[in-house]
Amino acid sequence: MANIIAIVWDFDKTLIDGYMQEPIFKEYGVDAKQFWEEVNALPKKYMDEQGVKVNPETVYLNHFIHYTKDGKFKGLNNQKLKEFGKKLKFYSGIPEIFTETKELIENEPIYQEYDIKVEHYIVSTGITEIIKGSKVAEFASGIWGCEFIEETDKDGNKIIGEVGYTIDNTTKTRALFEINKGVGKQDGVEVNTSLPEEFRRVHFINMVYVADGPSDIPAFSIVNKNNGATFAIYPVGDWKAMEQVEQLRKDGRINMFAEADYSKGRTAYMWLCNKIKEFAERIRKEEKARLVEFTEKGVPHHLT
Repeated sequence: MANIIAIVWDFDKTLIDGYMQEPIFKEYGVDAKQFWEEVNALPKKYMDEQGVKVNPETVYLNHFIHYTKDGKFKGLNNQKLKEFGKKLKFYSGIPEIFTETKELIENEPIYQEYDIKVEHYIVSTGITEIIKGSKVAEFASGIWGCEFIEETDKDGNKIIGEVGYTIDNTTKTRALFEINKGVGKQDGVEVNTSLPEEFRRVHFINMVYVADGPSDIPAFSIVNKNNGATFAIYPVGDWKAMEQVEQLRKDGRINMFAEADYSKGRTAYMWLCNKIKEFAERIRKEEKARLVEFTEKGVPHHLT
């Protein structure tokens, strides 16, 4: 149970260059800047008009539904969202780093002796179906994101009609605990199940969280507090983004940062591989020490 190393990835601006919704705006000829300006104005609009508080991080989902029902995103449904995932532009080295980090450990006999494995997870405030349609989905042991419930329009076509599930930057921490406890992978285990540390599927100390900025501070904090590792990414040549992640490092929010290039020989690739090997070596030594502890007791004999 304790021998799984988990790399947990944010998605937008961490794995891809930009936001996953961009192909949708392009397909339907919608001005992305105008769309997001409308979304950013919604919290104040609803508070002023109705005295209703909304979550600014996920209210965009409702706006997607409004655009769909108004015909601006005509016929948008979960299947189409999945197809948009195929159009995403990933940073260099993605998805290769997913397989290479697994092979780094799982092809080494000294680690396989203790059944040490690497798993990848994606936790995003974006749309799950888009991620599922992308080229990284097959490498993920679990995906957390926002989901839509479909309904039938007046022409009998399926369209997105309701928000089914949401992840915001705070509830990402819930996803981390679900990974930690093995929700969905261990029968009967839920996020609120009281589970002793030794029975948890992925220990936080074996977890690396990779993201792009301040919005991920709650998740960074959980992983850091539990002695895992944290890593931030910024776009190549983006001075402002670099200053932002450097401030996170100064504030103790992250352990390290690098340019968003996961190709072999680049800092991101080398740091992540080194951290995985560091985790694997610690696990191997701990397992070996436990084995020695039991074997040194010797085999019981009859008294003479």
